[in-house]
Order: sequence, then structure tokens, then C-alpha cells
Amino acid sequence: MLKVPKVLLLIETSRGFGRLLLRGIAKYSRLHGPWTFYRMPAFYLDPGRKIREKELHSLEKWGVTGIIMREVKNNEELIGMGVPVIVSTYIHQKVEGACEIYVNNKAIGEMAAEHLLRLGFKNFAFCGFDDFFWSKEREQGFKERIKAAGFQTIVYKQPKSQVKRLWDNEQVILADWLKSLPKPIGLMACIDERSQDVIEACKTAGIHVPEEIAIIGGDNDDLICDLANPPLSSVAVSGVRAGYQAAELLDKLMAGKEELAGQKIIVEPTHVEARQSTDILAIDDREIVMAIRFIRQHAREPIQVNDVVEATRIGRRRLEKKFQRIVGRSVHDEIKQTRIEEVAKMLRNTNLSISVIAMTLGYSSVNNIARYFRQEKGMSLLAYRNLYGGEK
Repeated sequence: MLKVPKVLLLIETSRGFGRLLLRGIAKYSRLHGPWTFYRMPAFYLDPGRKIREKELHSLEKWGVTGIIMREVKNNEELIGMGVPVIVSTYIHQKVEGACEIYVNNKAIGEMAAEHLLRLGFKNFAFCGFDDFFWSKEREQGFKERIKAAGFQTIVYKQPKSQVKRLWDNEQVILADWLKSLPKPIGLMACIDERSQDVIEACKTAGIHVPEEIAIIGGDNDDLICDLANPPLSSVAVSGVRAGYQAAELLDKLMAGKEELAGQKIIVEPTHVEARQSTDILAIDDREIVMAIRFIRQHAREPIQVNDVVEATRIGRRRLEKKFQRIVGRSVHDEIKQTRIEEVAKMLRNTNLSISVIAMTLGYSSVNNIARYFRQEKGMSLLAYRNLYGGEK
């Protein structure tokens, strides 16, 4: 008789990232299981609490064979049960005896910066949480990419007093800081909940989003992003894939492949889910704005530079020179990059074949779309779909 693995899941469902991991784990179980899952009721409401002795006894009695979890204060007791453990870390320390799910926070910051730079901003800010290493890593990635483009980042510093960090008090402090920023400005918040804080503080300060401050967050928690007014742009991550990989690794560890112990699963940013909070072009040139908007509106059509020239009604040479000076790339490169992003979106969000995608977007052949895509993304169309398809 087939022995069904019994897996303990200590992953919160209150946040989008946790739900992504769980979707990936569930997908693996459906395809390669079945598995039996054990979840402690309302564990996520107090993720810092200790696992109680009676709970450990219950797990031993149940016959747990593997664990995928966020961290708890006495995780050494869970690891001490002698079953394989995979940990998704949110504190800056290695959990001995466990495999790790690690988020590439620096790359998330870099992708957010790239998005705001493409919108033409010259002023930039970052709002995070001073006490969390993952926030500081996202800040570092953001600042470094902005600095490489020739600009500086203004960083919000939280008040030291815990009383002043209570939202009723900090909202006023944050609103005053937002008022002091040069406008227009592109701002990254470390996580979507922090983006929501910034939007509410903007309302308190009478600041218009995105006209004065464009806001982008991280992790793309669609519930949080869509609840905000205006809806929030965010950097999406490969959480479903990481959950699937974690389950796959745990399966092998439970089968006795001890040589895989200590492996690390990396969560990478996949794309920016652009919503209304960054729906603006911070470019002080009407003709260039008109050109970029035309390109974006016709991203699914095989437009050429001459089509942009005709739409803007200015000479090609003048348009090319202004575009290179203001945007930093050619009109042709902007068209190609915009259309490739449309390809990537269709690969992530649809099950259409590559040939149908090529036909839909007006590419003359699959070879053309494949060549352009590899140049832009550094991987094949199929590899991209395998990596990032279904990240919802």
C-alpha cells in the first residue's frame, strides 16, 4: 500500500506571498501526490509564538514526515523532530538543519527602479521598514539602480519611538515627509502593505497619485493592490514556482536523498504588474509623451518608426534626436522593448501557443519573435513560460 506523505504547513494565508507558495505546493501534490497536509489553526496570527509541547506531541502522534514553514521562535524543536524541513526565511539568519526559500530582494528593488526610470522620472524615493533585512535589501537594489542611472534616492527613516510608529502617529510623520519631496517623484515602497500606507498618507497630505507621486510596491499581493485607491503597481515574484520547487525538494528529502540537504530555492522577481498608481509619464515634453503613448497603445500591432513619426507629426530626425536625449534609447528600441513586454505578458497569463502569440502580435515568424525575445530577456520563450507562467 502506498504510504502517503504527511506534511506540516506553517505558512500564512493572510499575505499574497504565502498564498503563492501554498499554490505551488498544492500543484505539486496534485501532480505527484497525494499528500496529507496538517495546518495549525490560525498559526499566522502569531507567527512569532513558540510551538507548544502539546502541539509537538500531536505532530509526532500524527506521524509528520516533512515540514514547509515560515520561521518560529523555537524552530529548532521542529527541526529536532528528525524530519526534512524547508524554511521560508523572513529574519536575517540561517536556520541550521533546514533547506531555505530565499527571496532575491535586491533584484526586486532593481526591477522597481527600472520601471520608474522607464516612466521618465528624475526624482526618486524609497519607503520601507527600518528593522527588516528584506526591506533594507530592496532599498539597496533600488538605490543602486537609480544611482547607476545618474540620480539619487531620498529614503524615509522611521521614528525610533515605538509609540510614534503606531499608525495614527506615523501617518502624520509620513505625510509631512511626502510633502517635503520634490515633485513629480517615483517612489518604491518595500512591500504592498507599505505602498498602501504611502497612499493613505498621500491622501492626508493632499498629494495626488500618480500625478505628483507614482508608487510601486513589492510581491504583487493582488488583494492589497486592488483594494488601494488608486490600485497599486507592484513587482511580481515567482512564488508559485518556489512553492512547487520546495514541495519537489521535500519529496526527495522524504524519500531519503540526504545529499540534497542544505539546498536553497531562490524566489526571483518576474515582472512589474503596472496599475494606476504608476500610470503616468513624468516627461516634460509633449511630443515625446505622445510618441510613447502611441507605442504603448499599439503594442500588439507591428508598428514601425514611421508610424510613430506620422502619429506625432514631427520630422523623423528631430523625433529620433529628442527621443535619444530625453528617453535614453531609440524609438525603434522603445517599440521592440514594449512589444516584447506584451509577449512576456501573454506567456505568463495565457496558454496560447507561441505560434498563436506571434500571429496575434503581427510577427512575421516565430523565429523573429524568438530572436527578439532572447535578446531582451536573456532566455527562450519556452524557458520564460516554464519559469513564470501561472504566477497568480
